[in-house]
Amino acid sequence: MSQEDEEREPDDAELFRRAMRDVQPLKPAARVPPARRRVRPRARFARAERAAVLQESLGSGLDLMEVQPGDELLFRRAGVPETVLRRLRRGLIRVESEIDLHGMTVAEATARLNGFLREARTRQCHCVRVIHGKGLRSGNRGPVLKNTVNALLRRSAAVLAFASARPVDGGTGATLVLLARA
Repeated sequence: MSQEDEEREPDDAELFRRAMRDVQPLKPAARVPPARRRVRPRARFARAERAAVLQESLGSGLDLMEVQPGDELLFRRAGVPETVLRRLRRGLIRVESEIDLHGMTVAEATARLNGFLREARTRQCHCVRVIHGKGLRSGNRGPVLKNTVNALLRRSAAVLAFASARPVDGGTGATLVLLARA
């Protein structure tokens, strides 16, 4: 290609200017007032889970005490009379539902127990039994599920009190849980 041919061919910028020669700019559109601000829907369970995580992180650490296979679980929230706990320990409050966590992993047991407690409150159960076993076959790890249940129940705001069951009802392998009214 000679130098004369290069001078005759327009460059890209010139081609663009030629193509846009007859184009007119758009007029600004009239502004539409913004619609009323919508309130974002809030997920009730997501908020509850965040609150539970916050409570767990702020916990005093006392609920993480490890219990041994034969140890009795015993807990009552502030404001719950001692007589109520005594009635629970003696088996004088009727058990309305129960869950058996035997053979589950900690993650499975935690999920199942949380779901069970939510369902029990929805059904307005006042007293439930959680069967976790004594942990005799856990070896030197101790009673894994029993410790998990102990910690989870102490952290749950729905739990007013809990105590190990009477020997005829499962003894230290089961826990009676008193739930707040929903």
